[in-house]
Amino acid sequence: MTGFFKGNPAVVERALTCMYAEGHLLLDDVPGVGKTSLAKAIAHSVSGVVRRVQFTADLLPSDVTGVRIWDAGARTFEFHQGPVFANVVLIDEINRASPKTQSALLEVMEERRVTVDSVSYPVPRPFMVVATQNPVEHGGTYELPEAQIDRFMMRSTVGYPDHAAEVEILSAGTRGAEPEDLAPALTAEDLLRMTQIARGVHIAAEVFDYIVMIVADTRRHPDQIRLGVSPRGGLALARAAQARAASAGRPFVTPDDVKALVPAVLGHRVIMRPEAALDGLASADVVARIAASVRVPAPFAAHGR
Repeated sequence: MTGFFKGNPAVVERALTCMYAEGHLLLDDVPGVGKTSLAKAIAHSVSGVVRRVQFTADLLPSDVTGVRIWDAGARTFEFHQGPVFANVVLIDEINRASPKTQSALLEVMEERRVTVDSVSYPVPRPFMVVATQNPVEHGGTYELPEAQIDRFMMRSTVGYPDHAAEVEILSAGTRGAEPEDLAPALTAEDLLRMTQIARGVHIAAEVFDYIVMIVADTRRHPDQIRLGVSPRGGLALARAAQARAASAGRPFVTPDDVKALVPAVLGHRVIMRPEAALDGLASADVVARIAASVRVPAPFAAHGR
C-alpha cells in the first residue's frame, strides 16, 4: 500500500494500525489530497469482501444495511443484505447522507450486527469501515453527530504531499495507475488472525492508569474543551496501542505507543469551545499537549520508554 500511496507515511501507518485493531477509520481532509485513493488502497490490500457506498442525500438506511423482501413463492420474508455485509466497507463522502442514513451505521459499527424488523444479522469478521469526508465544503452536507464520530477509532488527515511525492503522484496518475490494480497483501483470515494477535498484546496496569489519566485530563480543561473523552475513547486508545505494539513485534504496550496515537484516537472525541476554535486551536494538538503533560509511569520512564 505504501508503494501506491505517495505522501506522508505516518498516515499509512495509522491506517494500518487501525486495521490491525479492527477499528473504523475516518479520513477527513480537503478534496484532491488522496483520501479516496488511500481508502481504496486499504480496502484492496485485503482479499476479502469489499464494498463501496457513495453517500448521497437520497440514500436510504435500507440501501446501506439491507431490507426484508416478501417472497411470494416461499410465502416468507427474505433478507437481502446491504453493502455493510463485507470485510471492508468504503464509504465515500459520509457527511453527504442524511442523519437518518448516517444513523444506520451506529449499530453495525459498534456491535458488528444489523437489526432489521427485530431480527439481528451478524456481519462478517473482520469488519472495518473506512469513510471519507470533506471538512471544508458545507453545502449539501450533514455534520456527523458526536455519537457517530465516536464510533470511529481514528480520524486522520492526509495532508499535502512534499515535492518529490507530488511528482510521483503525477507520474503514476498519467500512467493510469489505480488502487484497484493492487494485489491483495493478505486474506481476510490473515487479517482476523492479526487482530486476534493484537488483542493478546499485554498492557501493564501502569499503562492502563496512564491511559485513564490522559482521558480524564481532557475533562479538566474547561477553558478549551467543552466535553472531554468518554471511557469508549480510552478503550479505543488501548486497543490501538495494542495493534501498534504488535505491528512493531512487541508483546507489550509502552507509553510511547499510547502517546503516538493520542491525536488520531482522541482528537475527534473532544468538543472544543467556540472561542478556542476561533483562536486556531486544533483538537488533535490540544489532546497531544495534554498527553505530553501527563507523567509517564515510573517503570517505563526509568527505561526511557
